[in-house]
Parts: sequence; C-alpha cells; structure tokens
Amino acid sequence: MHEIQSKRIYTAPDPQDGYRVLVDRLWPRGIRKEAAGLDSWMKSLAPSAELRKSFAHQPERFADFREAYRRELAANPEALTFAGTCRTELAAHPVTLLYAARDEACNNAVVLREWLIQQISQPETRTA
Repeated sequence: MHEIQSKRIYTAPDPQDGYRVLVDRLWPRGIRKEAAGLDSWMKSLAPSAELRKSFAHQPERFADFREAYRRELAANPEALTFAGTCRTELAAHPVTLLYAARDEACNNAVVLREWLIQQISQPETRTA
C-alpha cells in the first residue's frame, strides 16, 4: 500500500504525487487550473467557513481546530466516502492532499491526512 501525503499546491506537480486532490474550499490564489495537475477538487472535505475563520491559521489554536475539524469529518458522509476512495487509490499509487496554507504543520490537510489514515486502518465494514 502506498502513502497519503500532503503538500502545498504551490509546489510543482511531481509524478510521485500519485492521485492529487485539492482539499481547500477556496481556489488558491495565483494557480491556474490547468497547471495544478489535479485529479480532484474536494471542497466538501474542507473545514466549514466558521471553523476556518475561528482558526485563522493561528498555531496556538491548532489543537482546538484539529478536534473540531475531526468532528466535522466524522459527521460528513462525503469524507467517509473519500476514505474509501483513498483506500482504493492507495493500492495503485500515493494520494497527495493539496492545500494553500503557508504553515506546513498547522493546516487542514495535516488533520485530514491523520483522519484518513485512521479511517483506512480500520477494517472495512460490508453490508449483506
């Protein structure tokens, strides 16, 4: 199985990125869509506008942001579906979560990556 990684969208696409998905609600400034090299743009995985504004990219608020965002993800059916998509994609190649934030350690993609890894590590549930 390959890995889930995160990187700034302002970094040039690399073949090692595998499946590239933008996980911000807003399109990043200064990036042309043709140059982004995206496989998908999952706006629905981004934190709510309210949560994003309360975090305001302040590192001292990151722990609270992480907790609240993980609750949003757990309640988001599209996030659960995307976890299944990642499980399938990872069998073939890496998945790269792209974000625009300047802080590489305190951003939504970091939390989403942690959450996805936790979801994927759980056994799949099948319905009869």
